[in-house]
Amino acid sequence: MNWSEISILTTNEAIEPISNILHETGASGLVIEDPLDLVIDRETQFGEIYELDPNDYPKEGVRIKAYLPVNSFLGETVDEIKQAINNLLVYDIDIGENQVTLSEVNEEEWATAWKKYYKPVKISKRITITPTWEEYTPVDSDELIIELDPGMAFGTGTHPTTVLSIQALEQYMNKGDIVIDVGSGSGVLSIASVMLGAEKVYAYDLDEVAVKSTKLNAKVNKLHERIIAKQNNLLDHVNEKADIIVSNILAEIIVRFIDDAWNNLADGGLFITSGIIQNKKQLVKEKLLKQGFEIVAINEMEDWVSMVAKKA
Repeated sequence: MNWSEISILTTNEAIEPISNILHETGASGLVIEDPLDLVIDRETQFGEIYELDPNDYPKEGVRIKAYLPVNSFLGETVDEIKQAINNLLVYDIDIGENQVTLSEVNEEEWATAWKKYYKPVKISKRITITPTWEEYTPVDSDELIIELDPGMAFGTGTHPTTVLSIQALEQYMNKGDIVIDVGSGSGVLSIASVMLGAEKVYAYDLDEVAVKSTKLNAKVNKLHERIIAKQNNLLDHVNEKADIIVSNILAEIIVRFIDDAWNNLADGGLFITSGIIQNKKQLVKEKLLKQGFEIVAINEMEDWVSMVAKKA
């Protein structure tokens, strides 16, 4: 089978929503070429990172690539993707140049080309994320290894929004905590939660493919008995008392379920939010405070913001 590579030149702010659009249209093998990755000196903080080739990255903006099967519906699918990206302007999301190009690749090239971007990365003091096909030997005795298969195109777990979420979980998780993961995607936050001491995680995502991806990765990491993954729209009709609720999605979506997060948190529980672009930081903060949350911490990485709020 031949595949068509769709390449979208956009902005850092639009990475998450465009990635979601690509997931929903059945794209595979998502690749994000962000030139900021070339200048971030993460190795001084967390460990060695594999060498990146500047020629693989755009001079300006961010390039997102994904792969679509070449069939009679390809034209319709591409038009649907373009329209959905244009619709992001309604939510005041900067989509940048929004250059969309197509090129054809054969199956062998598709299956291996994007894997060169995905190597083991230590993203916090204790957690390293590695692809399932890579051999990795822990550097420290207390290092926690999360194996991910991003073949369903839910990311490699190394985007700043995910890193911020895991660092917050690492700082605030207590042994035996009950966690709710809203918008679980690949399941990386659910897996990290259990590895850091959570007794049980309820993982929810509206996308059926994301639920399957969470279940698959939980099983790969032998944690499937403690991660309950279900299809659900945010926290609609959820009635669980959690010690921590974590959600790495868009700011515009976070503000929609702040009241449900409050109702599903135990007294003193924490709401960890990420996926917030800088110009939406105040919006989320005000909504949290209005609900009665106390802001415990605000952390930033590149253009992204994470907040930790406490149910006082």
